[in-house]
Amino acid sequence: MKQFLIYCENNGQKKSYPVGTELSLIADDMKIQLHDEIYGAYVNNTMRELNYAIVKPCNIRFFGIESHDGQRMYNRSLIFVLYKAISDMFGKVNFTIENSVSSGYYCTAQSGRFTLRPAYIEAIKQRMKEIINANMPITRRELPTEEAVKIFERQGLYAKTKLLRTRGNLYTSVYCIEKTYDYFFGYLIPSTKFLKVFDLTPYRNGMVLSIPNPKNPDEVKPFVEQEKMMSQFAAFNRWQKVFDLKNIGDLNEAVNNGNISDIIKIGETNQEVLISRCADKIRKRNKKVRIILLSGPSSSGKTTSAQRLAIHLQVNGIKCVKISLDDYFVDREHTPKDEEGNYDFEVLEAIDVDFFNRQLLELLDGKEIEMPKFDFKTGKRFYDGHKLKINKKDMIIIEGIHGLNPGLTPQIDPSLIFKVYVSALTTISIDGHNIIPTTDNRLIRRIIRDFLFRGYSAADTINRWPKVREGEDKHIFPYQENADYMFNSALLYELGVLKSMAIPILAKVPEKAPEYSEARRLMKFLSYFESIPSNEIPPTSLMKEFIGGSSFRY
Repeated sequence: MKQFLIYCENNGQKKSYPVGTELSLIADDMKIQLHDEIYGAYVNNTMRELNYAIVKPCNIRFFGIESHDGQRMYNRSLIFVLYKAISDMFGKVNFTIENSVSSGYYCTAQSGRFTLRPAYIEAIKQRMKEIINANMPITRRELPTEEAVKIFERQGLYAKTKLLRTRGNLYTSVYCIEKTYDYFFGYLIPSTKFLKVFDLTPYRNGMVLSIPNPKNPDEVKPFVEQEKMMSQFAAFNRWQKVFDLKNIGDLNEAVNNGNISDIIKIGETNQEVLISRCADKIRKRNKKVRIILLSGPSSSGKTTSAQRLAIHLQVNGIKCVKISLDDYFVDREHTPKDEEGNYDFEVLEAIDVDFFNRQLLELLDGKEIEMPKFDFKTGKRFYDGHKLKINKKDMIIIEGIHGLNPGLTPQIDPSLIFKVYVSALTTISIDGHNIIPTTDNRLIRRIIRDFLFRGYSAADTINRWPKVREGEDKHIFPYQENADYMFNSALLYELGVLKSMAIPILAKVPEKAPEYSEARRLMKFLSYFESIPSNEIPPTSLMKEFIGGSSFRY
């Protein structure tokens, strides 16, 4: 039998195997050891399940829960087990993953008069443990799409049927545990026995499914109260239900029915209303507010939000000036370094906080200051003669990742400060069991912007993204609940617009690049959306910050 040479990146071994050998057998033969179980492998930088059979020479890298893809597989599989447990106990209940929370996922389950009670949630948790301990296989089947649609109709999963019908594929991959079927964006792990680490606790009108802590997969991720963020999600979910736009299938139907023009107008008008509310809240807060600190994660639309907020404040008779935190970096030789010995520009200590506070106090006292500039090439602060003086009723808008950190303004009276948090809290979902991570939305925005305006390839942006996310986890998310106002910058229609721009950029990532697998994942995700033209997006839209054509200057 013909054999192919395999190179395993985990241990550096090369070995020949017969054509058709499955990855699970190769892992056993090579005695691959990971933190826990092996979930899958990258074959020539393409993610595969363990039952994948090799058909040509290839490089293989096995992964488990220690990788981002392994964590995704675990979480999807855990959601499937939760859905099966609810179905086993209560039949056709409308089980929905509403949104992510600090420790996992906020879920609801409703049907007529049925509502989740703490006793029900504890019983569901015990049923999940039974399913996990029974070591039930999680199998994938390729079915004609119409057959899959009939199965999901019988199970009452109408969001999935709408999604599959609007995709237009002849065949669909479905997963099965015993006689319970589901559909997921991405692979699942092969058996329930791997899903030992989880928790299920009552929360609000539903429950939180807690997932393993990425830093310590043997324990659940700690829960952190995020009531302001949860209120934002809840408000947008209620708003979307009015327009019957909860998932991708709903959006695709609107595109196919010619209603997308109205959806664009509704989404843009809603954002204007939210910015206007923020301006009104600042005006009404008290007459002392002089400084607006605006923060948010990468590609959340902070810059456009700051400029639109300034316009709405001017409508209220309040003049604004903008200061960039980037001009207050310490000189390069004083910049802290991370554990790898690289300059860490994300930490608060990279900012000259004392100098920044001193200049703010001088401005608030009515003094004229000479504004600093920072040269990123030389790593030095310089001055070009630009001076600034404000009136006693003017406001200062400061945008930066540390805006909500109390350590940024220790010398300023807190009553003078109003804090705004901006993030793309994606509330539209793939279907009821597959949410769209806000990080994917922001990553796609950034890939397009980096390519169009900064000269970076998709591979460059994908490569940097884990480090960006690490900085957000340390320096932004812990302080988001400090905000006086939260602004959701996600637009219902945007991923349909971004699709036609992102896919050609992602398609340029070569197979040999480590970022190839992530590029393929994002391309598949975008394939769910019907394309939406951008010609009706107004020039003041936040979307223009990423796709070009904005009437604002950046």
